[in-house]
Amino acid sequence: MVQKLIELALRNRLVVVLLSAAMLIWGILSIQKNPIDAIPDLSENQVIVFTEWMGRSPQIIEDQVTYPLVSNLQGVPKVKNIRGSSMFGMSFVYVIFEDDVDIYWARTRVLERLNYAQRLLPQGVTPTLGPDGTGVGHVFWYTLDAKNMDLGEQRALQDWYIKLALQTVPGVAEIASFGGFEKQYQLVIDPVRLQFYNVSMMDVMNKVKANNNDVGGRKFEMSDMAYIIRGLGYVKNKEDIENIALTNYNGIPVRIKDIGSVQMGGELRLGIFDENGEGEVVGGIVVMRYNENANKVIELVKKKMADVQRGLPEGVKFKVAYDRTELIKASVENIKGKLIEEMIIVSLIVILFLLHWRSALSIIIQIPITIAASFILLNAFGISSNIMSLTGIALAIGVIVDNGIIMSENAYRHLSEWQNNPPSNK
Repeated sequence: MVQKLIELALRNRLVVVLLSAAMLIWGILSIQKNPIDAIPDLSENQVIVFTEWMGRSPQIIEDQVTYPLVSNLQGVPKVKNIRGSSMFGMSFVYVIFEDDVDIYWARTRVLERLNYAQRLLPQGVTPTLGPDGTGVGHVFWYTLDAKNMDLGEQRALQDWYIKLALQTVPGVAEIASFGGFEKQYQLVIDPVRLQFYNVSMMDVMNKVKANNNDVGGRKFEMSDMAYIIRGLGYVKNKEDIENIALTNYNGIPVRIKDIGSVQMGGELRLGIFDENGEGEVVGGIVVMRYNENANKVIELVKKKMADVQRGLPEGVKFKVAYDRTELIKASVENIKGKLIEEMIIVSLIVILFLLHWRSALSIIIQIPITIAASFILLNAFGISSNIMSLTGIALAIGVIVDNGIIMSENAYRHLSEWQNNPPSNK
């Protein structure tokens, strides 16, 4: 079989050259399309289900949230393993699928099962899917340089302007905010006054919720004009909350300010984000989607940040805390340099040992063609250009050259035998 293939190639040398040129061109196009990253994505094919039920102990979360979810997700097809984790006020369920399963098909199956499991959970508890990112999806971190703005205002700017703008970038799964204070209205209730006015905490909660709402009415026509009646009731400042009526005492309305005080504060924090020991900062983490080109996503994020910068308040700027493109460029350029050096050294050694330029050329030509063709397979199997894949190609150059040298030596041996012992014409 091998002998017939060799004979066929020798008789159709032009076809072999054209096929090799076509493979080289295809490989060069594949190199341009192949995703570039510094490190390979070896994380598991998983879907994260996150559930929040604040104020509950880990044991209650385990019994009433995590266990029902894990039990009902067991029947999802192509699931390899399910892991649950319960902590104070939060539940995490990690659904591990088989490696060949499409991640978005997996997320759809999990979401279908959650629609049924929702009925088994306590009222008001809603599980949600985590972002479609990976363990190495944190590709870019940024902070805000805003010396004339307090941390609460910076966090509001990050959550309600910057985050929403950057999430529109293709390939971005999530923008995770960190640092600062999440603004909130805080009611400090005096229990003695509650008892005096005979008002419960649930009454206070329900009245505040009911008074923070807009309602719509019917149309009102007057002078051939139609007017839409609306009731505007959204809270705009703490004075609006202070004036909410709870009940009446001897015909006098009892308001929030009569039983306590209202203040602007921040959400309870479990830590701070400090930058180089210079103080707290606010920023965000760009999480990349599955199977995306990290280098391309970061470039698009930087371009979008330049557009967002125009809308920021005066004196507010972006500062890059972590940029994986630096690691990507350094690692890939290093491997590329080693590949070129190895190709040159191998070519020189082949020329020196064979002392025959045609034989050396036939061996050297195999190197770029084989390397370019390897990127066709990388794209076919969804493998990015990273340290591991490029190092494997570099190590394989020796094997590529060995094949050509063995074939050349074998051809020389047969030619030598034929010249020393020519066949008889008889």
